[in-house]
Amino acid sequence: MKQHIYNVGVEWIGNNGEGTKTYKGYRRDHRIICDCKPEIQGSSDPNFRGDGSRYNPEELLVASLSSCHMLWYLHLCSVNHISVLNYCDTATGVMEESDNGSGQFVQVTLRPAVKVRVSDDRAKALTLHDEAHRYCFIARSVNFAVNVVAQIEEAAEVMPV
Repeated sequence: MKQHIYNVGVEWIGNNGEGTKTYKGYRRDHRIICDCKPEIQGSSDPNFRGDGSRYNPEELLVASLSSCHMLWYLHLCSVNHISVLNYCDTATGVMEESDNGSGQFVQVTLRPAVKVRVSDDRAKALTLHDEAHRYCFIARSVNFAVNVVAQIEEAAEVMPV
């Protein structure tokens, strides 16, 4: 079996001068770094004393599921001769927090809205979402439900980028 290794750096940048001496005395700000790529400004969710202007791990998990599904879907459409003209998703993740402060995701719903050419097989375009879901590396790796509620529209011409 082939393996792929992903190296990611995470650096905490929220020390206000006293480290984590007190729970309220430090920021949750951090940066995510990969070689030769722009850094991602991260923090915790504002519900957990984070900075709402930065990405939090929960948002990044939902984004990973959404983008993995999209990339598989685009590939499958390409090899099945379906021309995707536009693709956008409004994904939602649901995390439940326990009384002790721990939590876990219980589901994510992807809502891809796809435009294909009028001459393409609309039914096939819809069923390819099921196949993309089965192939998605990230969806195959999580222990909660990932639902896909797709809609397919037809367009007569190429949509602008």
